[in-house]
Amino acid sequence: MSPIILLTCIALYFLILLGVAMYTARGSNNETFFIGNKNSHWMLVAFGMIGTSLSGVTFVSVPGTVGFNQFTYFQVVIGYFIGYFVVAYVLLPLYYRLQLTSIYHYLQHRFGIKSYKTGALFFIASRTLGATLRLYLVINVMQLFILDAFGVPFAATALLILIMILLYTFKGGVKTIVWTDTLQTFFMLLALVVCVGYIMNDLGLSVSETINQLQQSGYSTMLVTDAWDKRFFIKQIVGGAFITISMTGLDQEMMQKNISVKKLGDSQKNMLTFSSVMVLVNLLFLLLGGLLYLYASNKGLLVKGDDLFPTIALQYLPPTISLIFIIGLISALFPSADGAITALTSSFCIDILGLQRNKTLSENQQSKIRMRVHLTFAVVFLLFVLYFKWLDNKSIIGILLDIAGYTYGPLLGLFAFGILTKRHLNDDAAPWICLASPIICYWFQQQSANLLSGYQFGIEMLIVNGLLTFTGLWAISKKATT
Repeated sequence: MSPIILLTCIALYFLILLGVAMYTARGSNNETFFIGNKNSHWMLVAFGMIGTSLSGVTFVSVPGTVGFNQFTYFQVVIGYFIGYFVVAYVLLPLYYRLQLTSIYHYLQHRFGIKSYKTGALFFIASRTLGATLRLYLVINVMQLFILDAFGVPFAATALLILIMILLYTFKGGVKTIVWTDTLQTFFMLLALVVCVGYIMNDLGLSVSETINQLQQSGYSTMLVTDAWDKRFFIKQIVGGAFITISMTGLDQEMMQKNISVKKLGDSQKNMLTFSSVMVLVNLLFLLLGGLLYLYASNKGLLVKGDDLFPTIALQYLPPTISLIFIIGLISALFPSADGAITALTSSFCIDILGLQRNKTLSENQQSKIRMRVHLTFAVVFLLFVLYFKWLDNKSIIGILLDIAGYTYGPLLGLFAFGILTKRHLNDDAAPWICLASPIICYWFQQQSANLLSGYQFGIEMLIVNGLLTFTGLWAISKKATT
Protein backbone atom coordinates (compact mmCIF):
# COMPACT_ATOMS: atom_id res chain seq x y z
CA MET A 1 0.00 0.00 0.00
CA SER A 2 1.13 3.53 -0.76
CA PRO A 3 2.91 5.23 2.18
CA ILE A 4 0.90 8.39 1.39
CA ILE A 5 -2.38 6.57 2.04
CA LEU A 6 -1.03 5.08 5.26
CA LEU A 7 0.23 8.48 6.43
CA THR A 8 -3.12 10.06 5.63
CA CYS A 9 -4.83 7.35 7.68
CA ILE A 10 -2.61 8.16 10.68
CA ALA A 11 -3.38 11.88 10.36
CA LEU A 12 -7.15 11.25 10.25
CA TYR A 13 -6.91 8.92 13.24
CA PHE A 14 -5.11 11.58 15.24
CA LEU A 15 -7.74 14.19 14.36
CA ILE A 16 -10.39 11.86 15.78
CA LEU A 17 -8.40 11.56 19.02
CA LEU A 18 -7.98 15.32 19.16
CA GLY A 19 -11.72 15.79 18.70
CA VAL A 20 -12.43 13.39 21.60
CA ALA A 21 -9.88 15.24 23.74
CA MET A 22 -11.44 18.65 23.03
CA TYR A 23 -14.88 17.33 23.96
CA THR A 24 -13.85 15.54 27.18
CA ALA A 25 -11.51 18.29 28.42
CA ARG A 26 -14.21 20.97 28.59
CA GLY A 27 -14.29 22.57 32.04
CA SER A 28 -11.36 20.43 33.24
CA ASN A 29 -9.13 21.25 36.22
CA ASN A 30 -6.27 19.56 38.09
CA GLU A 31 -8.69 17.09 39.72
CA THR A 32 -9.92 16.16 36.24
CA PHE A 33 -6.36 15.58 35.04
CA PHE A 34 -5.31 13.46 38.04
CA ILE A 35 -8.36 11.24 38.72
CA GLY A 36 -11.08 12.28 36.24
CA ASN A 37 -13.13 13.87 39.06
CA LYS A 38 -13.79 10.27 40.22
CA ASN A 39 -16.57 10.05 37.68
CA SER A 40 -15.32 7.47 35.14
CA HIS A 41 -17.66 4.65 34.12
CA TRP A 42 -16.26 1.25 35.11
CA MET A 43 -17.11 -0.38 31.75
CA LEU A 44 -15.15 2.27 29.83
CA VAL A 45 -12.20 1.89 32.19
CA ALA A 46 -12.26 -1.92 31.86
CA PHE A 47 -12.34 -1.84 28.06
CA GLY A 48 -9.74 0.92 27.76
CA MET A 49 -7.34 -0.85 30.13
CA ILE A 50 -7.12 -3.73 27.65
CA GLY A 51 -5.40 -1.43 25.17
CA THR A 52 -3.12 0.02 27.84
CA SER A 53 -2.05 -3.42 29.07
CA LEU A 54 -1.54 -4.87 25.60
CA SER A 55 0.23 -1.94 23.93
CA GLY A 56 2.51 -2.28 20.93
CA VAL A 57 4.56 -4.99 22.65
CA THR A 58 1.68 -7.46 22.64
CA PHE A 59 0.50 -6.34 19.21
CA VAL A 60 3.87 -6.86 17.52
CA SER A 61 6.19 -8.78 19.84
CA VAL A 62 3.93 -11.53 21.26
CA PRO A 63 3.04 -12.97 17.81
CA GLY A 64 6.73 -12.75 16.89
CA THR A 65 7.85 -14.80 19.90
CA VAL A 66 5.76 -17.83 18.88
CA GLY A 67 8.51 -18.98 16.52
CA PHE A 68 10.97 -19.18 19.44
CA ASN A 69 8.82 -19.89 22.51
CA GLN A 70 5.66 -21.42 20.97
CA PHE A 71 2.55 -20.68 23.10
CA THR A 72 4.48 -20.76 26.40
CA TYR A 73 3.72 -17.07 26.99
CA PHE A 74 0.21 -18.24 27.88
CA GLN A 75 1.67 -19.62 31.13
CA VAL A 76 2.42 -16.00 32.09
CA VAL A 77 -1.11 -14.97 31.04
CA ILE A 78 -2.61 -17.53 33.47
CA GLY A 79 -0.52 -15.88 36.18
CA TYR A 80 -1.82 -12.47 35.12
CA PHE A 81 -5.39 -13.70 35.62
CA ILE A 82 -4.64 -14.87 39.17
CA GLY A 83 -2.89 -11.59 39.99
CA TYR A 84 -5.89 -9.48 38.98
CA PHE A 85 -7.95 -11.07 41.76
CA VAL A 86 -5.33 -10.00 44.32
CA VAL A 87 -5.45 -6.46 42.94
CA ALA A 88 -9.26 -6.40 43.03
CA TYR A 89 -9.74 -7.77 46.55
CA VAL A 90 -6.59 -6.73 48.43
CA LEU A 91 -5.20 -3.53 46.93
CA LEU A 92 -8.27 -1.73 45.59
CA PRO A 93 -10.13 -1.83 48.95
CA LEU A 94 -7.02 -0.35 50.59
CA TYR A 95 -6.79 2.50 48.07
CA TYR A 96 -10.49 3.35 48.34
CA ARG A 97 -10.47 3.19 52.14
CA LEU A 98 -7.64 5.74 52.28
CA GLN A 99 -9.23 7.80 49.44
CA LEU A 100 -5.90 8.05 47.62
CA THR A 101 -5.15 10.15 44.55
CA SER A 102 -1.65 8.71 44.34
CA ILE A 103 -1.43 5.10 45.52
CA TYR A 104 2.04 5.77 46.95
CA HIS A 105 0.47 7.92 49.68
CA TYR A 106 -0.18 4.56 51.35
CA LEU A 107 3.55 4.26 52.01
CA GLN A 108 3.52 7.62 53.74
CA HIS A 109 0.52 6.58 55.86
CA ARG A 110 2.26 3.36 56.83
CA PHE A 111 5.98 4.22 57.06
CA GLY A 112 6.86 7.85 56.46
CA ILE A 113 7.87 10.41 53.88
CA LYS A 114 11.11 8.76 52.66
CA SER A 115 9.48 5.40 51.98
CA TYR A 116 6.71 7.26 50.18
CA LYS A 117 9.13 9.21 47.97
CA THR A 118 11.14 6.03 47.32
CA GLY A 119 8.07 4.15 46.10
CA ALA A 120 7.06 7.02 43.83
CA LEU A 121 10.56 7.33 42.35
CA PHE A 122 10.74 3.59 41.60
CA PHE A 123 7.40 3.87 39.79
CA ILE A 124 8.63 6.88 37.82
CA ALA A 125 11.81 5.05 36.79
CA SER A 126 10.01 1.83 35.90
CA ARG A 127 7.14 3.38 33.99
CA THR A 128 9.45 5.72 32.09
CA LEU A 129 11.64 2.83 30.92
CA GLY A 130 8.72 0.50 30.17
CA ALA A 131 6.56 3.05 28.36
CA THR A 132 9.39 4.41 26.21
CA LEU A 133 10.41 0.87 25.25
CA ARG A 134 6.85 0.12 24.12
CA LEU A 135 6.65 3.44 22.32
CA TYR A 136 9.95 2.82 20.54
CA LEU A 137 8.77 -0.55 19.21
CA VAL A 138 5.73 0.90 17.44
CA ILE A 139 7.43 4.10 16.23
CA ASN A 140 10.19 1.96 14.74
CA VAL A 141 7.68 -0.13 12.79
CA MET A 142 6.00 3.02 11.44
CA GLN A 143 9.40 4.45 10.53
CA LEU A 144 10.57 1.35 8.65
CA PHE A 145 7.37 0.71 6.72
CA ILE A 146 5.99 4.22 6.15
CA LEU A 147 8.15 7.23 6.93
CA ASP A 148 11.44 5.95 5.55
CA ALA A 149 9.77 6.20 2.13
CA PHE A 150 9.49 9.98 2.64
CA GLY A 151 13.05 10.36 3.89
CA VAL A 152 11.84 11.44 7.35
CA PRO A 153 14.50 10.78 10.04
CA PHE A 154 13.60 8.61 13.02
CA ALA A 155 14.12 11.49 15.48
CA ALA A 156 11.58 13.63 13.61
CA THR A 157 9.04 10.79 13.65
CA ALA A 158 9.44 10.29 17.40
CA LEU A 159 9.15 14.03 18.04
CA LEU A 160 6.00 14.32 15.92
CA ILE A 161 4.33 11.37 17.67
CA LEU A 162 5.05 12.82 21.11
CA ILE A 163 3.73 16.24 20.08
CA MET A 164 0.52 14.54 18.93
CA ILE A 165 0.20 12.75 22.29
CA LEU A 166 0.83 15.99 24.18
CA LEU A 167 -1.88 17.80 22.24
CA TYR A 168 -4.68 15.47 23.31
CA THR A 169 -3.54 14.75 26.88
CA PHE A 170 -2.32 18.21 27.93
CA LYS A 171 -5.58 19.40 29.45
CA GLY A 172 -8.02 16.54 30.07
CA GLY A 173 -5.59 13.99 31.53
CA VAL A 174 -7.28 10.87 32.90
CA LYS A 175 -10.77 11.95 31.86
CA THR A 176 -9.66 12.17 28.23
CA ILE A 177 -7.56 9.00 28.32
CA VAL A 178 -10.43 6.85 29.62
CA TRP A 179 -12.31 7.69 26.39
CA THR A 180 -9.39 7.65 23.93
CA ASP A 181 -8.11 4.32 25.31
CA THR A 182 -11.58 2.82 24.77
CA LEU A 183 -11.56 3.94 21.14
CA GLN A 184 -8.02 2.68 20.61
CA THR A 185 -8.71 -0.69 22.22
CA PHE A 186 -11.62 -1.22 19.82
CA PHE A 187 -9.44 -0.58 16.75
CA MET A 188 -6.63 -2.74 18.09
CA LEU A 189 -8.94 -5.71 18.65
CA LEU A 190 -10.59 -5.13 15.27
CA ALA A 191 -7.19 -5.39 13.57
CA LEU A 192 -6.39 -8.57 15.51
CA VAL A 193 -9.63 -10.33 14.56
CA VAL A 194 -9.49 -9.24 10.91
CA CYS A 195 -5.87 -10.39 10.47
CA VAL A 196 -6.55 -13.78 12.09
CA GLY A 197 -9.64 -14.28 9.91
CA TYR A 198 -7.94 -13.26 6.68
CA ILE A 199 -4.81 -15.41 7.15
CA MET A 200 -6.90 -18.48 8.05
CA ASN A 201 -8.99 -17.92 4.94
CA ASP A 202 -5.93 -17.33 2.74
CA LEU A 203 -4.36 -20.57 3.96
CA GLY A 204 -7.68 -22.39 3.49
CA LEU A 205 -7.83 -23.47 7.14
CA SER A 206 -10.79 -23.92 9.46
CA VAL A 207 -10.39 -23.44 13.22
CA SER A 208 -9.82 -27.16 13.81
CA GLU A 209 -7.42 -27.42 10.85
CA THR A 210 -5.49 -24.40 12.17
CA ILE A 211 -5.07 -26.08 15.56
CA ASN A 212 -3.90 -29.30 13.89
CA GLN A 213 -1.38 -27.40 11.74
CA LEU A 214 -0.03 -25.55 14.78
CA GLN A 215 0.34 -28.82 16.70
CA GLN A 216 2.14 -30.52 13.82
CA SER A 217 4.48 -27.54 13.46
CA GLY A 218 5.24 -27.52 17.19
CA TYR A 219 3.99 -23.97 17.71
CA SER A 220 1.13 -24.80 20.07
CA THR A 221 3.23 -26.04 23.04
CA MET A 222 2.01 -24.26 26.16
CA LEU A 223 3.57 -25.96 29.17
CA VAL A 224 7.30 -26.28 29.86
CA THR A 225 7.94 -28.97 32.49
CA ASP A 226 11.74 -28.65 32.74
CA ALA A 227 12.34 -27.00 36.13
CA TRP A 228 15.73 -25.65 34.99
CA ASP A 229 14.24 -23.84 32.01
CA LYS A 230 13.49 -20.10 32.29
CA ARG A 231 10.02 -20.93 30.94
CA PHE A 232 9.16 -23.62 33.54
CA PHE A 233 5.38 -23.39 33.96
CA ILE A 234 5.32 -22.90 37.74
CA LYS A 235 7.84 -20.05 37.48
CA GLN A 236 5.87 -18.47 34.65
CA ILE A 237 2.48 -18.69 36.35
CA VAL A 238 3.68 -17.46 39.75
CA GLY A 239 5.85 -14.82 38.09
CA GLY A 240 2.92 -13.68 35.94
CA ALA A 241 0.73 -13.27 39.02
CA PHE A 242 3.34 -11.11 40.73
CA ILE A 243 3.88 -9.08 37.57
CA THR A 244 0.18 -8.23 37.55
CA ILE A 245 0.21 -7.36 41.25
CA SER A 246 3.25 -5.11 40.68
CA MET A 247 2.69 -3.69 37.19
CA THR A 248 -1.05 -3.17 37.66
CA GLY A 249 -1.82 -3.04 41.37
CA LEU A 250 1.29 -1.06 42.38
CA ASP A 251 1.40 1.08 39.24
CA GLN A 252 -0.02 4.61 39.35
CA GLU A 253 -0.89 4.61 35.65
CA MET A 254 -3.12 1.54 35.89
CA MET A 255 -4.58 2.36 39.30
CA GLN A 256 -5.15 6.01 38.40
CA LYS A 257 -7.85 4.87 36.00
CA ASN A 258 -9.35 2.40 38.47
CA ILE A 259 -9.62 4.87 41.33
CA SER A 260 -11.22 7.37 38.95
CA VAL A 261 -14.32 5.12 39.24
CA LYS A 262 -16.64 6.41 41.95
CA LYS A 263 -17.40 3.17 43.85
CA LEU A 264 -15.11 0.34 44.96
CA GLY A 265 -17.59 -2.32 43.78
CA ASP A 266 -17.65 -0.89 40.27
CA SER A 267 -13.84 -0.69 40.22
CA GLN A 268 -13.66 -4.37 41.19
CA LYS A 269 -16.13 -5.27 38.44
CA ASN A 270 -13.88 -3.40 36.04
CA MET A 271 -10.84 -5.38 37.15
CA LEU A 272 -12.50 -8.81 36.90
CA THR A 273 -14.12 -8.07 33.52
CA PHE A 274 -10.85 -6.75 32.18
CA SER A 275 -8.89 -9.79 33.42
CA SER A 276 -11.25 -12.28 31.75
CA VAL A 277 -11.11 -10.50 28.41
CA MET A 278 -7.32 -10.21 28.64
CA VAL A 279 -6.92 -14.00 28.79
CA LEU A 280 -8.92 -14.46 25.59
CA VAL A 281 -7.19 -11.60 23.77
CA ASN A 282 -3.69 -12.86 24.60
CA LEU A 283 -4.64 -16.34 23.41
CA LEU A 284 -5.85 -14.80 20.17
CA PHE A 285 -2.53 -12.95 19.74
CA LEU A 286 -0.66 -16.25 20.18
CA LEU A 287 -2.97 -17.86 17.61
CA LEU A 288 -2.16 -14.99 15.26
CA GLY A 289 1.56 -15.59 15.85
CA GLY A 290 1.22 -19.25 14.93
CA LEU A 291 -0.75 -18.35 11.80
CA LEU A 292 1.87 -15.77 10.79
CA TYR A 293 4.62 -18.40 10.98
CA LEU A 294 2.49 -20.87 9.00
CA TYR A 295 1.87 -18.13 6.42
CA ALA A 296 5.58 -17.26 6.25
CA SER A 297 6.49 -20.93 5.76
CA ASN A 298 3.83 -21.29 3.06
CA LYS A 299 5.15 -18.24 1.19
CA GLY A 300 8.84 -19.03 1.71
CA LEU A 301 9.50 -15.98 3.94
CA LEU A 302 12.45 -16.01 6.35
CA VAL A 303 11.44 -13.05 8.51
CA LYS A 304 11.01 -13.74 12.28
CA GLY A 305 10.52 -12.01 15.61
CA ASP A 306 9.17 -8.48 15.99
CA ASP A 307 9.45 -7.83 12.22
CA LEU A 308 7.18 -10.75 11.28
CA PHE A 309 3.70 -9.23 11.73
CA PRO A 310 4.48 -5.80 10.19
CA THR A 311 6.30 -7.33 7.21
CA ILE A 312 3.48 -9.73 6.32
CA ALA A 313 0.68 -7.22 7.03
CA LEU A 314 2.19 -4.37 5.00
CA GLN A 315 3.94 -6.23 2.19
CA TYR A 316 1.99 -9.43 1.55
CA LEU A 317 -1.63 -8.82 2.58
CA PRO A 318 -4.22 -6.86 0.55
CA PRO A 319 -4.28 -3.03 0.93
CA THR A 320 -7.46 -3.08 3.01
CA ILE A 321 -5.90 -5.47 5.54
CA SER A 322 -2.71 -3.38 5.58
CA LEU A 323 -4.78 -0.30 6.37
CA ILE A 324 -6.56 -2.09 9.21
CA PHE A 325 -3.17 -3.25 10.53
CA ILE A 326 -1.87 0.33 10.59
CA ILE A 327 -4.98 1.48 12.44
CA GLY A 328 -4.44 -1.31 14.96
CA LEU A 329 -0.75 -0.46 15.25
CA ILE A 330 -1.27 3.22 15.98
CA SER A 331 -4.07 2.21 18.36
CA ALA A 332 -1.41 0.18 20.16
CA LEU A 333 1.05 3.08 20.02
CA PHE A 334 -0.91 5.85 21.73
CA PRO A 335 -2.01 3.95 24.88
CA SER A 336 1.66 3.01 25.33
CA ALA A 337 2.50 6.63 26.00
CA ASP A 338 -0.53 8.81 26.71
CA GLY A 339 -1.52 7.14 29.97
CA ALA A 340 2.12 6.79 31.01
CA ILE A 341 2.93 10.49 30.51
CA THR A 342 -0.25 11.45 32.35
CA ALA A 343 0.44 9.09 35.26
CA LEU A 344 4.08 10.15 35.50
CA THR A 345 3.02 13.79 35.52
CA SER A 346 0.48 13.06 38.24
CA SER A 347 2.94 11.10 40.36
CA PHE A 348 5.71 13.69 40.05
CA CYS A 349 3.37 16.60 40.83
CA ILE A 350 1.63 14.88 43.75
CA ASP A 351 4.33 12.64 45.21
CA ILE A 352 7.57 14.51 44.54
CA LEU A 353 6.47 18.17 44.36
CA GLY A 354 3.58 17.81 46.84
CA LEU A 355 1.38 19.94 44.60
CA GLN A 356 -1.98 18.95 46.12
CA ARG A 357 -0.76 19.66 49.66
CA ASN A 358 0.58 23.10 48.77
CA LYS A 359 -2.16 25.49 49.87
CA THR A 360 -0.17 28.59 48.90
CA LEU A 361 -0.55 27.92 45.16
CA SER A 362 -3.73 28.80 43.29
CA GLU A 363 -5.43 26.37 40.89
CA ASN A 364 -3.97 28.31 37.97
CA GLN A 365 -0.43 28.20 39.40
CA GLN A 366 -0.72 24.46 40.02
CA SER A 367 -1.93 23.96 36.43
CA LYS A 368 1.11 25.79 35.04
CA ILE A 369 3.47 23.62 37.10
CA ARG A 370 1.63 20.46 35.99
CA MET A 371 1.89 21.48 32.33
CA ARG A 372 5.63 22.12 32.63
CA VAL A 373 6.13 18.70 34.21
CA HIS A 374 3.99 17.12 31.48
CA LEU A 375 6.15 18.73 28.81
CA THR A 376 9.35 17.68 30.57
CA PHE A 377 8.29 14.02 30.61
CA ALA A 378 7.57 14.23 26.88
CA VAL A 379 11.18 15.37 26.33
CA VAL A 380 12.43 12.51 28.55
CA PHE A 381 10.35 10.05 26.51
CA LEU A 382 11.89 11.39 23.29
CA LEU A 383 15.44 10.94 24.62
CA PHE A 384 14.79 7.34 25.75
CA VAL A 385 13.12 6.40 22.44
CA LEU A 386 16.20 7.70 20.60
CA TYR A 387 18.42 5.71 22.97
CA PHE A 388 16.50 2.47 22.31
CA LYS A 389 16.78 3.12 18.58
CA TRP A 390 20.53 3.41 19.01
CA LEU A 391 20.58 0.03 20.86
CA ASP A 392 18.39 -1.53 18.13
CA ASN A 393 17.43 -4.63 20.15
CA LYS A 394 14.99 -7.04 18.49
CA SER A 395 13.52 -8.76 21.56
CA ILE A 396 11.42 -6.08 23.24
CA ILE A 397 9.13 -8.20 25.40
CA GLY A 398 12.07 -9.93 27.10
CA ILE A 399 13.68 -6.60 27.97
CA LEU A 400 10.35 -5.31 29.28
CA LEU A 401 9.96 -8.23 31.70
CA ASP A 402 13.57 -7.80 32.87
CA ILE A 403 12.97 -4.11 33.60
CA ALA A 404 9.85 -5.01 35.58
CA GLY A 405 11.79 -7.54 37.65
CA TYR A 406 14.37 -4.98 38.76
CA THR A 407 12.24 -1.86 39.20
CA TYR A 408 8.95 -3.21 40.56
CA GLY A 409 10.63 -5.57 43.06
CA PRO A 410 11.26 -2.85 45.69
CA LEU A 411 7.67 -1.62 45.29
CA LEU A 412 6.43 -5.16 45.81
CA GLY A 413 8.57 -5.51 48.93
CA LEU A 414 7.46 -2.16 50.39
CA PHE A 415 3.74 -2.75 49.91
CA ALA A 416 3.94 -6.38 51.05
CA PHE A 417 5.79 -5.35 54.22
CA GLY A 418 3.18 -2.70 54.95
CA ILE A 419 0.18 -4.95 54.35
CA LEU A 420 1.45 -8.22 55.84
CA THR A 421 3.20 -6.90 58.98
CA LYS A 422 2.55 -4.36 61.71
CA ARG A 423 6.19 -3.61 62.39
CA HIS A 424 7.60 -0.08 62.60
CA LEU A 425 10.07 0.68 59.81
CA ASN A 426 13.22 2.80 60.01
CA ASP A 427 12.05 5.24 57.35
CA ASP A 428 15.51 6.81 56.89
CA ALA A 429 17.09 3.45 55.97
CA ALA A 430 14.28 2.20 53.70
CA PRO A 431 15.53 3.92 50.49
CA TRP A 432 18.94 2.24 50.84
CA ILE A 433 17.34 -1.22 51.15
CA CYS A 434 15.23 -0.54 48.07
CA LEU A 435 18.29 0.54 46.08
CA ALA A 436 20.48 -2.34 47.22
CA SER A 437 17.97 -5.08 46.42
CA PRO A 438 17.86 -4.74 42.58
CA ILE A 439 21.67 -4.33 42.47
CA ILE A 440 22.12 -7.61 44.37
CA CYS A 441 19.51 -9.28 42.16
CA TYR A 442 21.28 -8.17 39.00
CA TRP A 443 24.58 -9.62 40.22
CA PHE A 444 22.87 -12.82 41.31
CA GLN A 445 21.12 -13.24 37.96
CA GLN A 446 24.42 -12.87 36.11
CA GLN A 447 26.05 -15.52 38.32
CA SER A 448 23.11 -17.90 38.80
CA ALA A 449 24.16 -20.39 36.09
CA ASN A 450 27.55 -20.86 37.80
CA LEU A 451 26.24 -20.81 41.37
CA LEU A 452 23.19 -23.02 40.83
CA SER A 453 24.41 -25.67 38.37
CA GLY A 454 23.00 -24.04 35.26
CA TYR A 455 19.74 -22.73 36.73
CA GLN A 456 18.56 -19.57 34.91
CA PHE A 457 16.41 -16.93 36.51
CA GLY A 458 13.60 -15.56 34.39
CA ILE A 459 10.34 -13.92 35.28
CA GLU A 460 10.62 -15.03 38.93
CA MET A 461 13.40 -12.47 39.52
CA LEU A 462 10.62 -10.01 40.42
CA ILE A 463 9.65 -12.26 43.34
CA VAL A 464 13.27 -12.70 44.45
CA ASN A 465 13.73 -8.92 44.35
CA GLY A 466 10.54 -8.38 46.35
CA LEU A 467 11.54 -10.99 48.95
CA LEU A 468 15.01 -9.51 49.29
CA THR A 469 13.51 -6.04 49.81
CA PHE A 470 11.02 -7.46 52.33
CA THR A 471 13.83 -9.19 54.25
CA GLY A 472 15.93 -6.02 54.31
CA LEU A 473 12.98 -3.97 55.55
CA TRP A 474 12.36 -6.52 58.29
CA ALA A 475 16.00 -6.21 59.38
CA ILE A 476 15.69 -2.41 59.81
CA SER A 477 12.31 -2.55 61.53
CA LYS A 478 11.18 -3.20 65.08
CA LYS A 479 8.16 -4.77 66.67
CA ALA A 480 5.16 -2.48 66.99
CA THR A 481 4.31 -1.25 70.49
CA THR A 482 0.82 -0.56 71.71
